[in-house]
Amino acid sequence: MKQEERKPVSEKTAYQRMARLCSMKECCSSDVRQKLRRMQLGDDAVNNIISLLLKQKYIDDTRFTRSFISDKLRFGKWGKTKIVFSLRQKQIPQEIIDEVFQTFSDEVLLQPLMPLLEKKLKSVKGKTEYEKRDKVIRFALSRGFSMPNILKCLGEMPED
Repeated sequence: MKQEERKPVSEKTAYQRMARLCSMKECCSSDVRQKLRRMQLGDDAVNNIISLLLKQKYIDDTRFTRSFISDKLRFGKWGKTKIVFSLRQKQIPQEIIDEVFQTFSDEVLLQPLMPLLEKKLKSVKGKTEYEKRDKVIRFALSRGFSMPNILKCLGEMPED
């Protein structure tokens, strides 16, 4: 079956939908812009709605960035590199990203790394210790942690 063509939405209705969405969860301006474009609104209408939402504090990219970083550290166990990459995909300006990261200490940013490495070391299979270590390092790199931090944590781990 083909999808039905969506009917264009009025500017007022689109604003109400976005205000309701932004009041329920944190959204960044690029996410809202994408949703509004899917509603087949013109660029002028999209810009008007976004500026109104910004003025009324429904959207705040700094607040979104702070929440996003906190959630990805706590629940996703992500490292700084992966978080920055995701925020840049959401078109958050680098100045905001840098400003918000300054509020997080290095200890907080590295807190998930040690338990993550310990858990992965228990489950990884390899013929040699070198192979196991290599797999764990690649896993941690894919989670967005830096090589010096990974090696430091692996060096602090007790040998079996």
